[in-house]
Amino acid sequence: MKVEFAPLGIPWRRRVQTAAVSQWVFSFLALAQCCCGIFILLLLGDYWFVPVFYVLWLYLDWDTPETGGRRSQWVRSWTVWKYFKEYFPIKLIKTSDLDPSKNYLFGFHPHGVLVAGAFGNFCTEYTGFKGLFPRMTPFLHILPFWFKCPLFREYILCAGLVSASKKSVSHVLSHKKGGNIAVIVIGGARESLDARPGSLTLNILRKKGFIEIALKHGAELVPVFSFGENELFKQIANPKGSRLRALQERLRNLVGFTLPLFHGRGIFQYSFGLMPYRKPINTVVGEPITVKQNPNPSPEEIDQLHEKYLQELKKLFDKNKGKYGIPEHESLAFD
Repeated sequence: MKVEFAPLGIPWRRRVQTAAVSQWVFSFLALAQCCCGIFILLLLGDYWFVPVFYVLWLYLDWDTPETGGRRSQWVRSWTVWKYFKEYFPIKLIKTSDLDPSKNYLFGFHPHGVLVAGAFGNFCTEYTGFKGLFPRMTPFLHILPFWFKCPLFREYILCAGLVSASKKSVSHVLSHKKGGNIAVIVIGGARESLDARPGSLTLNILRKKGFIEIALKHGAELVPVFSFGENELFKQIANPKGSRLRALQERLRNLVGFTLPLFHGRGIFQYSFGLMPYRKPINTVVGEPITVKQNPNPSPEEIDQLHEKYLQELKKLFDKNKGKYGIPEHESLAFD
């Protein structure tokens, strides 16, 4: 295989952008494991009292990921995120105003491999969210598993990430004064297994829990489509029915998440590696769908609103696909 190396004369700004994204990829893939390792080494060493005190703190702080988290504007405003955004680049597009006296549930699509668009738009301050949606606060919900990792949980809490448990989503949507946005990546781990360039299949037909919780709280639903999310990485072929796919599905059923066998470019060359390709991510926020609060929605009401959501999501995609390089004859597929 011929390796295409990056030119030596690349501008320093692009090099800094690459460094910013490389640390993010490391954080996503290995930082949790490193934090667990550091915790164990401290526990077995002379400074054993540090993790002991931390465990006491953890006991007192255990519910924080389900009660709004503990975001840090300082962490969300780190300059590294500015270069992270510029690498792709990431852009947030608004199609409708949001009422800050209401709470909203954003359905984010597609999952992609590492959900770069959701992180860049809702966990940093560099894509203009505050200017586009004044007096609104986004909460990106992720698997509760990650908040059980010592030390790592403190870092992701600072970025504004919170648990994807029902209790956590309910807490965000229960804010009486409004102004909260629960951002849920609907497709989840299963959808990530089909994240590859050109893929337009969304895992959503059986995903109705977000519809039910929106009804219970009267939170308006907003479809969000991130054009370019699936273009960042390639994947080893894993068609349904293959041994690899069966193994990935088994892992997902066992621990709640799985990891696609993806590849992209490298830091100093363009031929292979775990860095995402430099492809633009355009995250389009659709128009709100009015939801009438019902503490005990029937299956029929859930199905009806789910169908309405699918229609609005498809409409959002079809209206914007031509602007972001998708041929007019292409359409979304719901699985």
